[in-house]
Amino acid sequence: MLELRPNCECCDRDLPPESREAVICTFECTFCAACAANVLNGVCPNCGGELVRRPVRPASKLGQFPASTKRILKAEGCAPVKAA
Repeated sequence: MLELRPNCECCDRDLPPESREAVICTFECTFCAACAANVLNGVCPNCGGELVRRPVRPASKLGQFPASTKRILKAEGCAPVKAA
């Protein structure tokens, strides 16, 4: 089950579980759509994987399957990812 992490690892923007502005890679690294597009060029800086929109968990399921509250932030921020 997805963790639904609560923030962008680059800019620390809040990304609540219902956000359609959250993107993830296959390892669930989480970024806001703005950082993903404008800084990371759609590539995860941690694993090099593709960033795609994170699905929204139905509100009726959040009580039983809550989103993560653990914030992950890259202290150095995110540098632009260069295409291979």
